Amino acid sequence: MIAFFGRFQNTLQARHLTVQGITTDGSALYPAAIQAVWGDLPHQICEFHILKDLNQAILRAVAQVRKQLAAEQPKLGRGRPTAKQRKLVRKRQHLQQKISDLFEHRYLFVQHHLTATERATLQRITRGLPLLRVVRQIMDEIYRLFDRRCRTATALSKLAASRQRVQRFTTLSQILKGLFSSNVEKALTFLDDRLLGATSNAVERGNRRYRKMQKTIYRVRTYAQIVARMALDLFRDAMMLLRSTILVSLHAARAKP
Repeated sequence: MIAFFGRFQNTLQARHLTVQGITTDGSALYPAAIQAVWGDLPHQICEFHILKDLNQAILRAVAQVRKQLAAEQPKLGRGRPTAKQRKLVRKRQHLQQKISDLFEHRYLFVQHHLTATERATLQRITRGLPLLRVVRQIMDEIYRLFDRRCRTATALSKLAASRQRVQRFTTLSQILKGLFSSNVEKALTFLDDRLLGATSNAVERGNRRYRKMQKTIYRVRTYAQIVARMALDLFRDAMMLLRSTILVSLHAARAKP
C-alpha cells in the first residue's frame, strides 16, 4: 500500500495536484500507509460501511429477542388441549404472533426514515419490549450523527452520549460493540470538510462495473483495457456538470411551444 500510494503521489505531483483528504473503507491496511506517505491527512472512513455494520448489529439484537420469546413459549402435549390448557394455548399463539411480526417488520429497526404508519407499526410490535424501543432510538441517534448540518465536534459529543446510554444495557453493549470502535470517529471527519466524500461508494461502484465487464467482455481483462476504461470513467465524471447543464437546456427548449 505504501508503494502504491507513493506512485500515486508522484503522479499527482507531476500534474501539480495536492491531496486534501482521502476516503477509505474500514480496512486496517490504510492508516499506516496514509501516515507514511501524506502524514496527518484528513482520513474519512466510509459512512456506508459503518452504518452497515451497525445495522447488522441491530438486526442481531432483534433476532436475539425473537429467540428469547420462542424460549418462553409454553410446551403443549399432543392432541386437543384441555380446558386447563387453553390459557397456555392463547399465550403461545400471542408469542408466536409477536415473533412473526418482529421478523416481518425487522427492517423498521434500521430504516432511516419512518412514516407515521411505520412508526405506529413499530410501537405495536414492540409493546411489552422496551429494549427494542431503546434499540430504535439509538439507531435514530446514530443516523443523526452523520447529518451534514452539524460539525464534527458536535457529532462526537452526541456519540459520547450514545455510548454512555448503550453501556447502561449489558446486552446492547455486547451487541453494539462496533459503536465503540475508533472508526466511528473517523467516519465523522467529513462534517468539517464539504469537499471530502462521506462514502467510497463511487469507487466501489466502479469496481463492481469492471468486474462485471470482465465476466462478459474478454478484452477488458487486460491491463491496458482496464486503464482505458478507468480513464473513460474519469473523463465522464469530469464532464458530468457540463452534461447536466446541456440536458437542462435541451429539456427547457423542448418544453417551449
